[in-house]
Amino acid sequence: MGIETSAANKKVKQVFELAKDKIPNSNLSPKTNTNSKGKKNRRRQHKKMVAVSPVQKLFNTCNEVFDSCSSGIIPSPDDIRKLKAVLDNFKPADVGLVPEMPHFQASVAGKTPVITYLHLHECDKFSMGIFCLPPSGIIPLHNHPGMTVFSKLLFGTMHIKSYDWVADVPATKQPEVRLAKVKVNSKLTAPCETSILYPTDGGNMHCFTAVTACAVLDVLGPPYSDPDGRHCQYYLDFPFDNFSAMDGVSIPEEEKEGYAWLEERDKPEDLTVAGKLYTGPAIVEK
Repeated sequence: MGIETSAANKKVKQVFELAKDKIPNSNLSPKTNTNSKGKKNRRRQHKKMVAVSPVQKLFNTCNEVFDSCSSGIIPSPDDIRKLKAVLDNFKPADVGLVPEMPHFQASVAGKTPVITYLHLHECDKFSMGIFCLPPSGIIPLHNHPGMTVFSKLLFGTMHIKSYDWVADVPATKQPEVRLAKVKVNSKLTAPCETSILYPTDGGNMHCFTAVTACAVLDVLGPPYSDPDGRHCQYYLDFPFDNFSAMDGVSIPEEEKEGYAWLEERDKPEDLTVAGKLYTGPAIVEK
């Protein structure tokens, strides 16, 4: 999914920093005694016995998978499988979510549903976050330039429509309009496998519509960055016949539903993404 969330992230980070500043640091030093070596050994054994939480395992895996990646560089097939395997097993409880939370409540009739974004982590290599959609919530058609994106539907039912650009198509008379091929146009219901999109394949431009309340855990590698040319661009999609005649592009009649013209647009005015503080299991950034 991965729509640009910098404003929401900034607000969440400010809240997190304020909370962190209120926690006093401990300067107590451990006392030494003749049993110190034995205690250290027991502490080591205890650490080995403590299970790593699923969200910590996800963070650790992302660190490994995206360590040598950059814009347009796709992780190796083995790394793709490794990260997908971690996400495939994710459950709402692993990130402290339940469908009864306020984020998922239906909106007032006639009012556009507000999307909630829970920020987990972001660095120059990757970002992790959760989109919480109430019923009928929509994340409009948008792209992921140079990114590999993993999306795990944690609960609920969601309709996904995605596209990839069609290569070697003559330039249109309107440069902001390009031909795209439909990659996915179907519903997903959790539990289901993780969806993966790539810089030029897998449905790089997509739109999500919540059929029921739902939550999507997103991992983007690398994240959006305007200075690095990874800007979140929104689109309108039009049936193939709307522009084909004037641009001389021909598609067999029976295949036309599998294509559309995408036109660049500004961020929709009715799209509201509210950043909220993530309150699930902690992530230790080593």
